[in-house]
Amino acid sequence: MNRRNFIKTTGTAAGAFVLPQFSIGKPGESANSKINCAVVGAGGMGGYAVGEAGKQNLVAFADVDDSRAAGAYKKHPNAKRFKDFRVMLDKVGKDIDAVLISTPDHTHFAAAMAAMERGKHVFVQKPLAHNIWQVRTLQKAAHKYKVHTQMGNQGHTFEGMRRIKEWVDAGIVGDVKEVITWTDRPRAPWFIAPKEWPHAKVAAPNTLDWDLWQGPVERGDYSPEYVPTKWRSWWAYGCGALGDIGCHTFDAPFYTLGLGSPTKVEIEREEPSVPGFIPMKSIVTFHFPKRGNKPAVVMKWYEAGYEVPKPKRWNQKDALPKEGGMYMEGSENTLFHAGMRPTKPIITPAKRMAEIKGELDKIEKLPSMGKSPIDELFRAIKGDIKKPGSNFDYAVPLTEMVLLGALAQRTGKNIEWDAKKMKVKGQPEFNEMIKEPALKDWRYGEELWKA
Repeated sequence: MNRRNFIKTTGTAAGAFVLPQFSIGKPGESANSKINCAVVGAGGMGGYAVGEAGKQNLVAFADVDDSRAAGAYKKHPNAKRFKDFRVMLDKVGKDIDAVLISTPDHTHFAAAMAAMERGKHVFVQKPLAHNIWQVRTLQKAAHKYKVHTQMGNQGHTFEGMRRIKEWVDAGIVGDVKEVITWTDRPRAPWFIAPKEWPHAKVAAPNTLDWDLWQGPVERGDYSPEYVPTKWRSWWAYGCGALGDIGCHTFDAPFYTLGLGSPTKVEIEREEPSVPGFIPMKSIVTFHFPKRGNKPAVVMKWYEAGYEVPKPKRWNQKDALPKEGGMYMEGSENTLFHAGMRPTKPIITPAKRMAEIKGELDKIEKLPSMGKSPIDELFRAIKGDIKKPGSNFDYAVPLTEMVLLGALAQRTGKNIEWDAKKMKVKGQPEFNEMIKEPALKDWRYGEELWKA
C-alpha cells in the first residue's frame, strides 16, 4: 500500500477539489444525476448507509468481515468488493464520489482521511473519531481538500430539532443554566462485562480479517468479547455509552444554546471490572462558560443505575422515560424531549404547553435541509443546499465535548480543559489519549498541523 504515491499522482494532496462524476452545477441536472458511492463497513449500522447509497450508484464495498457484509453483497451483486478500504480507494477511487463510513470508532479517522485526501465527500457515523486530535484533524482536512462532510447524528435532521431551535431563539425557554441528559445504557447487547480476564484465546472466524479490523491499534488476540457487537465497551476500540449516545442526546442543547467547549468536566463512576473496559455506570458533569449574553451552563449526563432528577416544572407523580431524554431548565419554561433524539420536544408540563400553543404556532418555521444525514450530504454534493447540518465544522466540537466526557470516564479523573492548547491542565498523562499512537501504515494528517 503506497497511499502517498497515489495522492501525488491524483494531485489531491495539494488540496485540489475533485469534481464528482455527475458534474455538479449543470442547470437542470442536479436532481436527476446520481452520486457514485462506496460503503466502508456494510454490516450493522452500515446497513443504513448501504440503503442510502443504493438510491444512488453503489459502486464498491470495503468490509473486513464477509459474513457481516453478506446481506449487502447479495443485495448489490454488481458492486466491487474489498477487505481494505485503502486498496479500494487505490483501485477504484476514480469511480467514487462519496464514501460512507460505518466502521467501529477506532477506524473512522483513517477511513475518512484516506477518502478526503483523494477528494471524496464523506459521511462518518458518530462519534466522528476515537480521540480529540483525530476530530480536529478531520476538520482541517475537510477545509484543505474542499469536500462535503457529514456525521451520522440522525436527530439533527429531525423536525423536532428545528422546533427546539425555533423556541430557544424566540425566547420561549429563556436563559438556560442547567441541562439534564440521561440514557438507559450501558446495557446489553453492546455493553456486557466479561466473565473472565484475560480473555481465553480463540481463533477468529475465517470470514473475518482480524488484523484489518484492528486497523491503527496495537495488535492483540481476537475475542468474541470485541466482535461483532461489544467493541464499544473497550477503550481501545470504542468510546463507551457516552460515545455511543452522547452525539445524539447532546445535539439539541449543544446546537441551540451554542455551548462550545467545556472548561471543566467532572466524573462520578463505578470502577471498571477489568483493565481497558468501561465503567458500567457514571455521571458526567460538563461546565460551559458564558457565551456573549448567554449565561454559563452546567450539563449533566446520567447513565443507567443512577436516579435522574425530575424537571422543576413537571408533574412529580410522573416518571421520566427510562430509555433516556433531555431537558433544559430555562428562566421562562422547561423544554423536554424523551429518548436519545428530539423526536417530539415539548414545553413541560402539558398544561403550560397548552397555554402557549398560540405563541408557538406563530413562530416562523425553519426549513428542512434533508430527510436524513446522508440525504443532506447528497443534496449538498448536488448543490441543492450549501452544506449538511452536521458537517465537520459543527460535528467536530460536538464530538470533542463527548470525547472529553469519555476521557473522564476512562481515567476516573476530573478535567480542566484548555481548548486552545488541546490539553488537560496539569495532567500530562492525558496527552497520549488526546492523540493516540497509530501503527505506521495507519497514520494520517500529520502534515495538516505543520505551519
